[in-house]
Amino acid sequence: MKQTSKWKKVALLVGFGFLLSGCGQEEKTEFISIEDLAEDFLEEEPTEVMDMELVEEPEEVKKLDITISAVGDCTLGTDTNFDYERSFTNVLDDNNRDFGYFFDGVYDVLANDDLTIANLETTFTDADKSYRVDKKFNFKGDEDYTNILIEGSVEAVNLANNHTYDYGEKGYTDTIMNLENAGIPYFGYENYTIMDVEGKKIGLAGLTGWNEETAKLETDKAIQFFQENKTDLIVMTYHWGIEREPKQNSGQEEIGRYAIDQGADLVLGHHPHVLQGIENYNGKYIVYSLGNFVFGGNRNPSDKDTMIFQETFYYEDDVLVDTSIEIIPCSLSSRSDLNDYQPTLLEDEQQKLVLKKVLDSSTNLEYEE
Repeated sequence: MKQTSKWKKVALLVGFGFLLSGCGQEEKTEFISIEDLAEDFLEEEPTEVMDMELVEEPEEVKKLDITISAVGDCTLGTDTNFDYERSFTNVLDDNNRDFGYFFDGVYDVLANDDLTIANLETTFTDADKSYRVDKKFNFKGDEDYTNILIEGSVEAVNLANNHTYDYGEKGYTDTIMNLENAGIPYFGYENYTIMDVEGKKIGLAGLTGWNEETAKLETDKAIQFFQENKTDLIVMTYHWGIEREPKQNSGQEEIGRYAIDQGADLVLGHHPHVLQGIENYNGKYIVYSLGNFVFGGNRNPSDKDTMIFQETFYYEDDVLVDTSIEIIPCSLSSRSDLNDYQPTLLEDEQQKLVLKKVLDSSTNLEYEE
C-alpha cells in the first residue's frame, strides 16, 4: 500500500487556486483562500493508493506416468528329448533365425510401455546332457536366444522358478552370464534388481512360494533391501500355485497379501501355466497367475489363453496419486491348431471370453472393459 504526500496535495491546491483567480468573475465573487484550503486538506488522513501488483501464475504441476507390463512363462528353448519337428528350435530355424518373430504379435504393446517383465522359464547354456538334472522336462536355449528378449522389448526377467536349474549350477550361471552380456536385467532368489525408469527407482524381486513361512521370510529380506535403498515402487514376483488350476489357493493369497502389507506395490505370479484371477487388496494388485506366454514347453497346449497385465502409476510433483490397470487378452499362439510360439492379441468374442475367465476368478476387482 502506497500513500500520497501531503505536500503534493498542497501544491495541487495552490495550482487550483491560481486557476480560480484567473477566471473572469463579477466584483461580488469571493476568492478562496489557498492557505485555508491547504490547511483543511492537511488535517485529513492520507489517501491510500492500491499497488497494481501482478498476479503470479500458479506453478505447473509436474506429471509423470509409468506403465509396467507383465507376461507369464517364457520358455525360450526346448527340451532336447522333444522331436525337432514343430519344436521351438524348428520354428526359429524355419523363420531364418529371426529373433523378433516370437514377440511380433504383441510388440506394439510392449514397446509402448515403460517396463516389461517376464518369467524366464529356461536356461541359456551350452551345457550338454551330462549336466541335465533328473526331472521330467529340462529346457535350454542357445546363448544368443537373449536376442528374443531384446527384440521383443522385454526389459527384465525373473529367474526364480523350477527350470532355471534344469542343467544344474552351470546352466544357471551360464544363463546369468548370457543375460549380463546382453545387458538384460534379471532378478530372482537373492538377486534383487533396482531399475531406473523415467527417474523412478523400481525394485524387482523374484521368489518361489512353495512354503509360506519361507516365502514370508524371504519377502521381508527383499522389501527391507528396497526400502533401505529408497525405491519408489516395489514389484514382487512369485512362482507358486498348482499347475493347471484356474483358481488361486489360500497359500498364494496369504503370501501375496503379506507382500502388500509389508510394502510391495504390485505382486505378480506364475507357474500354474493357466490364467488365474487378480485381487485388489487394499488398493494394490495381486496377479495370481499370468499363464504361459512364449512357451516352448508344449507344441500344442489345450489351453492357449494368456494375457498382458499392465499397471500405470500416476505421479504429480513426484507424489504417487493414482494407478490404473489394463488386462489385455491374448493367445499364446497365432494359430488355434498348434503352438507357433507367437503370442497374439485377441479380438471380439475371443477377447471377451478370456477377459471373463480372468474376472470370474478375481476378487474385489472393479474393471471396465
